[in-house]
Amino acid sequence: MTQVDISYPPETETFRAEVKAFLASALPAGWTGIGALDEEAAWTFARDWRTRLAERGYLSLTWPEQYGGRGLSKLHQVVLMEELALAGVPFGLPQDTFGVKMLANTLLRWGTEEQKADFLPRILSGEDTWCQGYSEPDAGSDLASLTTRAVRDGEEWVIDGQKVWTSGAHHCDWIFVLARTDRDAPKHRGISFLLVPLRQPGVEVRPFRMMSGQLHFNEVFFSGARTRADLVVGEVNNGWAVAQSLLGVERGEEAATNPILFKAEVERLVDLAREYGKDQDPVVRQRIAWCWSKVEIMRYLGYRILTGWLRGAEPGPESSIAKLYWSEYHTEVTDLAMDIMGLHAQVPVGRPPLRTYRTDDPGAANSSASWSTTYLIARSGTIYAGTSQVQRNILAEKVLGLPREPRV
Repeated sequence: MTQVDISYPPETETFRAEVKAFLASALPAGWTGIGALDEEAAWTFARDWRTRLAERGYLSLTWPEQYGGRGLSKLHQVVLMEELALAGVPFGLPQDTFGVKMLANTLLRWGTEEQKADFLPRILSGEDTWCQGYSEPDAGSDLASLTTRAVRDGEEWVIDGQKVWTSGAHHCDWIFVLARTDRDAPKHRGISFLLVPLRQPGVEVRPFRMMSGQLHFNEVFFSGARTRADLVVGEVNNGWAVAQSLLGVERGEEAATNPILFKAEVERLVDLAREYGKDQDPVVRQRIAWCWSKVEIMRYLGYRILTGWLRGAEPGPESSIAKLYWSEYHTEVTDLAMDIMGLHAQVPVGRPPLRTYRTDDPGAANSSASWSTTYLIARSGTIYAGTSQVQRNILAEKVLGLPREPRV
């Protein structure tokens, strides 16, 4: 059994003091979180905040100094994310999840020196924004079944196919794409990881509206789109290995920040019950207690993940436990919020969440728009990044060693 170690060494606590001092000096008096701002003010703050984080080297904390980073450890990154979450401020802008967290770290591991020199400075400055081209209409949870293809044509790749559920593509300049470059190879082989400019002939981006009313996901169609031959990350036909390492780069940070965000949400839920006079209802109190206990369990699950992650262990199939846990939990807590508000929940009033995933931002008011939109978003949490059914199959087959589910 893995021993859970929740202590932090002195050097990271020194760094924590640095981050706390920065937050105290940079945030205005009485700050309660970005969620307390109206939508326009929140986006203005977020853009300015990203600049401040970049200037202090916080966006590139673990990158080597030669590439614009500070060369600190994964544990320093965890400490930074914890303090930002506690202060109610974001780590960059939404697309930085794909550019700074995912692609930059993937380039640092797999990219050529030319690719690093070309892309890392523009990712850090925000000049280039990125999205992820993985899922397809017939290749979501079974990603290796993808059919988007890339064919070499001289000094370029020619790309044809379709991607879907592409977060923020309508705002982005570039997309990293998994494409099949050897149609005769087994499905987990013959795939390459390509860097593709979005703003070119042969690329069509179609946003579609979520049931929460937000425009976030997109379909991306490639019809003879092109990218340079040298913009393959890792070796040609080795894209599956690159893709798997990319998916693991943010799991440690999420293990640290998810419990903080979900705990803040439960605290808001308690306030919501008081506002609606339900805080003395024994059934509501019991359900709130259940939510609180689940968040505490989530915190220790996070510590367990961090213990392995910080020792250098690659995320394995057991990481599905955390994804299944928080996504299923979140449908229950948002169900309770809707029950507390009753008919008021059917008439959204106030500012909806700025965040497209997980909880509303820290400091958000208990408006019906905030909770009802989060309720709808919570349903998608059991689907994106692998459905709950797929997570259960992974745990059953690869962790518990049970027989594989029969295939049609």
